[in-house]
Amino acid sequence: MKIYLASSWRNEYFPGIVQALREAGYDVYDFRNPGDGGDGFRWSDISADWLEWEPQRYRDELMNNPRCDCQFANDLRAMQSCDVCVLLLPCGRSAHTEAGWFAGRGKKVIVHIPVKQEPELMYRLFDAVTTTIDELLEALKA
Repeated sequence: MKIYLASSWRNEYFPGIVQALREAGYDVYDFRNPGDGGDGFRWSDISADWLEWEPQRYRDELMNNPRCDCQFANDLRAMQSCDVCVLLLPCGRSAHTEAGWFAGRGKKVIVHIPVKQEPELMYRLFDAVTTTIDELLEALKA
């Protein structure tokens, strides 16, 4: 089974979850190391002032920047080839968009909550919500 681990660069649990899933025998896509020889995508690689962009600049970079093109292609290829998405909290908009993409295609989505979070009702749309590695591994088998 191939797993797409959707999360955030800021998620401190991400490396440990990648390792635990791989040790359990799963093939895990790691957006931080996408397999193209790069080390993933960061907006700050495009411009130091990325948080100050006006909407038009944001749109233009998103739609026309070669770095965006490359990482989007990496992530989309991985999403298309994976069987399941694990949405690892805490995370942001991209990870939630990825989880929605999986759900919309009828692929399994598991929300994993390793630390206290603000509750979210709509996670009930997904296949499982887990809080420990053991629960996550069980949900992957189901």
